Amino acid sequence: MPNRTGKVLLIDDNDIDLKINSKVIKLSDFFDEIILCQSGEEGIEYINKNLDHPELLPDFILLDIQMPEMDGFEFLEIYKHFPKTFLDRCKLAILSSTLDFGDIKKAEANPLVIKLLKKPLYPNELKELLSRNSSLLGI
Repeated sequence: MPNRTGKVLLIDDNDIDLKINSKVIKLSDFFDEIILCQSGEEGIEYINKNLDHPELLPDFILLDIQMPEMDGFEFLEIYKHFPKTFLDRCKLAILSSTLDFGDIKKAEANPLVIKLLKKPLYPNELKELLSRNSSLLGI
């Protein structure tokens, strides 16, 4: 699979998880830029700010569920209202340590979520997910 140039937006309120998962993403060599946001609000703000600059928008989003203030599901409620052109181009996976069966079912039932991945992120899991969705991601 060829390397791709693209951007991934990693949204997580936990500093350690951000560091670990961004390191795994770097090792996967699928993306040439990692955008880190420490809250759902920050992620929404980043996307909103760059809607007129598609070259700055992410191609892929990894979203934590359990965050204070705006959790992953609240993020998705706002996210689904972004322009269809952006939603069609940018794919989203949940990356969470949740054991809550309700959260897992809710995430898997959301049509915007291509997969729920368990923390920590493993390079092989990311590679497999991106390989299976290569046509979606343009890889």
